[in-house]
Amino acid sequence: MKTALFRRTTAAAFCAVAVAASTLLSGSAMAAPPGQQSTPIDFPAADGELMSYVVNAKAANANKTRDVVRAVEAAGGAAVQQWPEIGVVIVQSERASFRADVLKYGNSSVESVGATRTIPVAEGTPDGISTPWQKAPQLRSKQLANSDLLYGDATFDGVALDPRETEQWNLTQIKADQAHQLTDGSRKVLVGVLDSGIDPNHPDLKANIDVANSVNCTNAGRPDTSPTGWNPTTSSHGTHVAGIIGAARNGVGIVGVAPNVRMASVKVVNDAGSIYPEYAICGFMWAGMKGMDVTNNSYYIDPVQFWCDDQPDQKAVRTAVERAVNWSTDKGVVHAAAAGNASYDLANKTTDDVSPNDATGIERQINNGCKDMPTELDGVVTVSSTDQAGKLSSFSNRGLNVIDGAAPGSRILSTLPNNGYGLLSGTSMASPHVAGVLALMKSGHPGWKPKQLISQLRKQAEDHICMPPATPKGATCAGPLRDNSFYGEGIADALQAVF
Repeated sequence: MKTALFRRTTAAAFCAVAVAASTLLSGSAMAAPPGQQSTPIDFPAADGELMSYVVNAKAANANKTRDVVRAVEAAGGAAVQQWPEIGVVIVQSERASFRADVLKYGNSSVESVGATRTIPVAEGTPDGISTPWQKAPQLRSKQLANSDLLYGDATFDGVALDPRETEQWNLTQIKADQAHQLTDGSRKVLVGVLDSGIDPNHPDLKANIDVANSVNCTNAGRPDTSPTGWNPTTSSHGTHVAGIIGAARNGVGIVGVAPNVRMASVKVVNDAGSIYPEYAICGFMWAGMKGMDVTNNSYYIDPVQFWCDDQPDQKAVRTAVERAVNWSTDKGVVHAAAAGNASYDLANKTTDDVSPNDATGIERQINNGCKDMPTELDGVVTVSSTDQAGKLSSFSNRGLNVIDGAAPGSRILSTLPNNGYGLLSGTSMASPHVAGVLALMKSGHPGWKPKQLISQLRKQAEDHICMPPATPKGATCAGPLRDNSFYGEGIADALQAVF
């Protein structure tokens, strides 16, 4: 199985393999004709198998949400988590007929229902939830999520005796080194790292982790604030991303783009490396509820790489995630997201051969009504990756009028668990550079709302002409200097952000 983290983070030793596998999806491939329906994905359900769903209310309020819960219970389901702010209920059920039944019983309250996985819920039902079935013990997935791929050729150097900023070419490329002559950011700014957890004891991170606002969302999409719930377990990904954003200026190791801001660990990646929709919804809602200023999202939402609006289950899930993203944006949170590592043209979609990735994937036809979540959702900053020479990284996705901007993502030095440091590559590494720039911008302009922050980020980005990617795979750059398919509006500029 291919997991979402591998698609967003490509260890350098594996980049060539990942890109070669996606050659048919790049460059000269023709987009699906307008109006051509996407290939359906089966979201099976059988009696006795515990499945997960989103149920969307026709209105976002407490009364309508209560009506939805009543319909859920009548249909043989259990409401695991209610989000009345957006009219979304996370549900589990063992009934094969649940989807049809909840629409029948909730004909006046339920807008749509969609399965969030193609396999049964491994983590079971959270404690404290009343169910019409006998709860089974929680299961740990046997798939140990790509930790070997994530580390790749990462170097484990331990805690450096002296700062390693001279090795951080990435800071120079976005002019963060110059920005730091003016400011390291404000302690009032809080960045949510929606990822696999952050090592709370890393010497370059522990001073900047906001424990009180950290959370684990992988217990069926229900927030868990237990002290160790948001810690990393099988993956180094979140710790590496966090270091790029906000490793402290403390005389050891590296320095982040915004080394004085606070970071909350919002764990949305389970031990198998999966980010199911209910986890991401929880993460976005938590960010809005806790007054976060910025989130970073270096993943795509599983088990589907592109969620299509012409498929009922996928459309319902997309609606639920969009509601969560929009609600948190309205609360003042600005979101940065990785564009992806398939060397794919997001503006000209053709096929997808990795979905569903929690079961056996199929090769399916897709169209431009199919969206990579969260990176292609409205109001989310979509970030492509550059290498040290300033070229588009060979693995990076692209897309005219899809990519907002670019940032370094090839062989980036950052923090790893157990006091480590290492090099990782991927748009997963590019996006946190932009999250850090947004955090610096918010530090100097606390009154700016997400729309204004995004506008200034795009305006201030350094224009970048179309250049061939580091390893050409048939990709062509389309568009003018100021906004093209490789770099969007240009490379993020931390120096401009602090003025």
